[in-house]
Amino acid sequence: MEAVELETRANETNAVSKGEAAIKPEFLTTKEKFHHFIDSELQKDHRDNSSDNEQLHEVPEPEPKKPKHDPQDEKTTAPAESKRLRGQNKSRPHTKPTTYEERRLCLSVLQNKDCSFGEKCYFLHDVAEYMRSKPADIGERCYLYDTFGKCGYGLSCRFAKAHTTPHYQTLEKAELVKANEGRTAVKNSLSKELQNSLRKRKVVFRKSEEYLKTLSKNKDQTCGKDVCATKEPDDAGGKRPASEESQSGPDERPLVKTVGPVTDADVIKLRPCEKKKVDFRDKLYLAPLTTCGNLPFRRVCKRFGADITCGEMAVCTNLLQGQQSEWALLKRHESEDLFGVQVEGCFPDTMTKCAELINQNAEVDFVDINSGCPIDLIYKKGGGCGLMTRTRKLEQIIRGMNHVLDVPLTVKIRTGVQEKSNLAHKLIPEMKSWGVSLITLHGRSREQRYTKLADWDYIGSCAELARPVPLFGNGDILSYEDAVKAKQTGVSGIMIARGALIKPWIFTEIKESRHWDISSGERLDVLKDFTNFGLEHWGSDTRGVEKTRSFLLEWLSFMCRYIPVGLLERVPQRINERPPYYLGRNHLETLMASQNVGDWVQISEMLLGPVPNNFKFLPKHKANAYK
Repeated sequence: MEAVELETRANETNAVSKGEAAIKPEFLTTKEKFHHFIDSELQKDHRDNSSDNEQLHEVPEPEPKKPKHDPQDEKTTAPAESKRLRGQNKSRPHTKPTTYEERRLCLSVLQNKDCSFGEKCYFLHDVAEYMRSKPADIGERCYLYDTFGKCGYGLSCRFAKAHTTPHYQTLEKAELVKANEGRTAVKNSLSKELQNSLRKRKVVFRKSEEYLKTLSKNKDQTCGKDVCATKEPDDAGGKRPASEESQSGPDERPLVKTVGPVTDADVIKLRPCEKKKVDFRDKLYLAPLTTCGNLPFRRVCKRFGADITCGEMAVCTNLLQGQQSEWALLKRHESEDLFGVQVEGCFPDTMTKCAELINQNAEVDFVDINSGCPIDLIYKKGGGCGLMTRTRKLEQIIRGMNHVLDVPLTVKIRTGVQEKSNLAHKLIPEMKSWGVSLITLHGRSREQRYTKLADWDYIGSCAELARPVPLFGNGDILSYEDAVKAKQTGVSGIMIARGALIKPWIFTEIKESRHWDISSGERLDVLKDFTNFGLEHWGSDTRGVEKTRSFLLEWLSFMCRYIPVGLLERVPQRINERPPYYLGRNHLETLMASQNVGDWVQISEMLLGPVPNNFKFLPKHKANAYK
């Protein structure tokens, strides 16, 4: 017994030294025993019927992450293998949800209308034939039917049994339909009229053009000084030189020839003090998260106590082109009471026009500029982190967007671009004079990504420089204790990103100052809520179900890192500590701890039914955060 205890303690010490989380010895196991336990339980359950599904789950598990500095690796690793894989899975399969259903029912049948394409229509019109080829229903109850009284997907719904008669007639609950009449649960949708206007470039950006003219005039003034010093103006023609005609400052409205009566909007300019005010201080801010920060996930976080939510990063040029997929990132649910959108761009003209477009056509409480995105695609074009080194452009963008917006403008930045060359403390005093209402600082540089802990001492010094403008800190918050330490640095609030993906109930923990030993059943209920919100947002037909599944699996690639509080030797769990192999208190808890893609798919099947035969999935992010 003594020898076993000594060996266990030695393993614990070795685990902690290599950056693994400290788990109680009775729960620790090996990789082989871990997978044997899951596979044995799998055989007891409903997994013995399909050879296709067996092949699906035989996905090779990624190699375990190694410590950053390991002398043994330096000796054994060949030079050709010295470069680590990191970043995104760029070669992963991209299967569209539409490919999972070979024959789809025509929309005209669902809407009881005549098909405008007639015999040339590609989709099915024979309901009986469609029902024979349709995949089996997932469950007996339809969330949309139970919540709203009717399901807009009718016969194509994967829960159609709940609201379809034997004669293929769709049922409705009159009372619920009446109660939800006139309700708009999701706002900021792109209308066809606006989309066509954007594509044909018929949208007028009056305020943006005013501001951009002042930029061009100032540029002409600075460029023409040397020329004017050597050349005399031609007074013979009775015309003033161009340099004298453009003496108006950046805040002065240029003379524009107009036709018709003069309105208040032509004379009265909205002053900064008249803009909408938002109190950001002491609030919990859910970070804008690419892919995973979708509307259903934000609804889950709102339930757990997130105060501020923000849409995923949208590229300004795509918004100006009227791309439906980009405008979907601006959608806002009615439960999001303090909501903003984040835009990315690198030029004053496109960013200013995009801000005016959002101001006129979307209902938001603030607009955020992404000046912290580290990915190459954005950075090499001069956007994201690239704006931190292009201060003249950043100033023009901020001043221009402030000129056209009626809501506060915020900026998200990093400490800098290079690891040992911080820029934020130089930018923050300038951004105060440019009119920023909130600054969010991620405590890492672009070069660092997630390989080192966030520098909260530096964030605290920047918060001092930013006063009276509120500054939110971001980085490595995974428990209420982390949040308390962060607030002690003097920040006005905290932004939570990966911590919310790993455990969205972190907002409840922070507000109630406690560690929540949430059970595996409660965690499955959280995932169930997400799938219901996803079916409401993306649809309950096959296309919507598979889209919901793909986003659920992306989230599970982060959520599997959570270690239950009751299993930890030392509380709380640190975000930079990777979980070792352990057996949970029941099969579901163990299954949720797996980092094998096939096991994530099995969890999705508990909620969304069996996957299609041609289903493939690899997570977008390799999540190379554990070093």
